Amino acid sequence: MAPHHGSHWLSLRALAATAAVGCALGLAAVGASSATAAPPNPPPSSSKSFPGSVPPWAGSRAKTGIPLSNTTVEGEIYLSLRDEAGAKSFATAVSTPGDAQYGQYLSSIQWKDQFAPAPADTDKVVSWLKAQGMVVTGVPASGMYVVFRGTVAQVNAAFAVTEQTYAFQGTDLIGPDRAPTVPAELASVVSAVSIDQGRLLTRPDNVADGADASPNGKVAPVPVATPCSHYWDEHEVTVPATQTGATTAPTVLCGYTPGQIQAAYGLGDGVAMNATAGAGQTVAIIDAYAAPSMLADGNQYSSLHGLPALTSGNYREVLPSVYYDQPLCGQPSGWQGEEALDVEAVHSTAPGASILYAGGWNCGGGLDIAMSKVLDGQLATIVSNSYGNVGEAVSPDQRNGEVRLHLQAAAEGIGLYFSSGDSGDEKAALKYTSPDFPASSPYVTSVGGTSLALDKSNHYLWETPWGTTRQKIVAQSDGSLAYGGPLPGVFQYGAGGGTSAVFDQPAYQANLVPGTLAQGKRVSPDVSALADVWTGFRIGFSPITNDHSLNTGAYSEERIGGTSLSCPLTAGLMASAQAATGTRVGFANPAIYQAAAASGAAMRDVTAPATPINLVRAYPSTGLTWMATLGLDTSLTATRGYDDTTGVGSMTEKFAQQVAAQH
Repeated sequence: MAPHHGSHWLSLRALAATAAVGCALGLAAVGASSATAAPPNPPPSSSKSFPGSVPPWAGSRAKTGIPLSNTTVEGEIYLSLRDEAGAKSFATAVSTPGDAQYGQYLSSIQWKDQFAPAPADTDKVVSWLKAQGMVVTGVPASGMYVVFRGTVAQVNAAFAVTEQTYAFQGTDLIGPDRAPTVPAELASVVSAVSIDQGRLLTRPDNVADGADASPNGKVAPVPVATPCSHYWDEHEVTVPATQTGATTAPTVLCGYTPGQIQAAYGLGDGVAMNATAGAGQTVAIIDAYAAPSMLADGNQYSSLHGLPALTSGNYREVLPSVYYDQPLCGQPSGWQGEEALDVEAVHSTAPGASILYAGGWNCGGGLDIAMSKVLDGQLATIVSNSYGNVGEAVSPDQRNGEVRLHLQAAAEGIGLYFSSGDSGDEKAALKYTSPDFPASSPYVTSVGGTSLALDKSNHYLWETPWGTTRQKIVAQSDGSLAYGGPLPGVFQYGAGGGTSAVFDQPAYQANLVPGTLAQGKRVSPDVSALADVWTGFRIGFSPITNDHSLNTGAYSEERIGGTSLSCPLTAGLMASAQAATGTRVGFANPAIYQAAAASGAAMRDVTAPATPINLVRAYPSTGLTWMATLGLDTSLTATRGYDDTTGVGSMTEKFAQQVAAQH
């Protein structure tokens, strides 16, 4: 099936006409009024309340106002599975090597017949929502949830709440002031309700190499110029004495190419491109929105870097007809680099595989619908998801609803890979440490990050845990150089991870994850790969220049990083391993931990560097030069064996094949 750009963009232009029926853009969703709203009618005594639907950020101290009554918000109602305990047991059994049911996956029809809600129950929820004046925007074939849009007034009346505006992470978000309720006739079929905008903070876990703004608007020559290096230590420059006393340091890398990535992880030698790895596999990629130039950009990138062309036979897109909530979700342009990164990273580590891009209409319920299209249609056996929330700061109801999708994927033998995050332990944002969700779900593979060094011949040198601090290099009045403060400087970004506050320890982690770290809970990540933007990966795309018209500019390339990179790299490696071994891994974690514990395990055990590793990067557009120190990731540390930055270790193609060979 060829990508259907034309119909997508025609329907997008018609979006404005739908505002009258509840399809307003996200910009209106943060409008607030100082007027006091009338309290909602009290719920009937026979109604069912959902305390777990109040997000943790919604509280009196964070309240900033009351949204306008005609503001449109998205909601989601999750239905109960017929046998949730049985679904968990089955998903675990079919994913665990050595179990009699290992690999005996369900079709999507079998999942629906055995575990999904009865169609009549889903229809009942849809009918009730429509009777309240809501617009139902999505119902998956599984019937496991219903996505809808309604005005604040409609939501208040239907769920017996007063929607408020709250400040969280520098953004005004709408959420309920109390536990929402549903009428008694829905009590037995509804398991969770989401009527807050917290999910619209879901963002790509990537780090672009953008320059910081000039602090005073004036731009002076950089104190140290840094030509980028095509491999580790190609160029060194003179710097003030570092922590080790060195007065020279390597310059930032230009970003590794597909050939170098293949060499790093055991797919090739970096000279002759492996163009067939992954043949016969399909990897799905899920992000919000879609770039109109992705196919053309992917082919220009492939031509420049020796990869096979993307054609209607190996690349297709499943796209929504309209977009919602663009401002709150960061605009299509804010997701375009992620889309290009995901497609080009998967294509680099599984050049022979087919790629399915499934775009969400926003970064909330639209992502769920995109996921369900893949699961209900069984369109792929591996799904790469390079996005996440800030920690686990989402409502318990929403979190549990998402986990049911992960259960469906595991039961159907579809492996879900999620990036672990780019902000370390999240303490700076949340004031407490937390792994990011959905990566912390016990039914997905969480992919952490590393910094990677290759030599001139593309031989692997080392990896460190991804955690980057930095300090300015400044020119003194006498012409000498100095640091703007003590090294190693301030934390910039690093791989997410840590111990979950909400998910118990899965059995597959019991033997390898230290008890002092787990404390009976799930720990993220599971594996890792290149993420550090200072070593980075080159991607290419034609930037969106206007989010309303989706016009694009000229194709260009840039270096990018983040666990948004490590996730699709790992997904591609697993697709290549499945092709090489003729197996279908499905939910990979039980097999990953068994393979890691076996003699001769081929993952790379990543530990913190014994001595500081420095890199230098200048930004001529701002006149700033920075000294980075690698391997320092907030409170997360990399040690021998399992750790909460790199998991069991860095992925290699050989290790991926060992995981697949657990069948």
